Amino acid sequence: MTDSKTIPATAVDPTVAAAAAQFLSPIVHSMQALVVNGKQAHWHVRGANFIGVHEFLDTLVAHAMDFADTAAERIVALGLPIDARVATVAAKAAPTQVSAGFAGSDDLVRAVIADIDAALVEIKAAVEGLDEVDLTSQDVAIEIQRGLEKDRWFLISHIAA
Repeated sequence: MTDSKTIPATAVDPTVAAAAAQFLSPIVHSMQALVVNGKQAHWHVRGANFIGVHEFLDTLVAHAMDFADTAAERIVALGLPIDARVATVAAKAAPTQVSAGFAGSDDLVRAVIADIDAALVEIKAAVEGLDEVDLTSQDVAIEIQRGLEKDRWFLISHIAA
């Protein structure tokens, strides 16, 4: 039997780590919800813009997965766990606007944009709150905000006049 020793995961002040996790955890939850709801939208989109929306939703889902992973890994790097199980995400993420069944591409794009907007509220709060807590964690939130705003722009272009 091997004797293992615990090595502290980080040299970060536990108070700073807890405060950073408080701001990053909602980002993880909202991005995980966007993954699930984005796939729901991907499978059920209909209409004239089908192929463009269908394919871009896969891109959005991949980005949301990366964003969730980045925020979660920052929390873990600070020495704390993150609970992103399905039940936790369902309880903590904002309600989705994506329907359970088939929807026209314009309606579905609007629903996904509403979900993105709800996530951006949390992300912007994290950017602001992390300014006084942990600049590295703030940088994570800023990068996620930048990427999500770009994906929002790509989606809104499908319905813009």
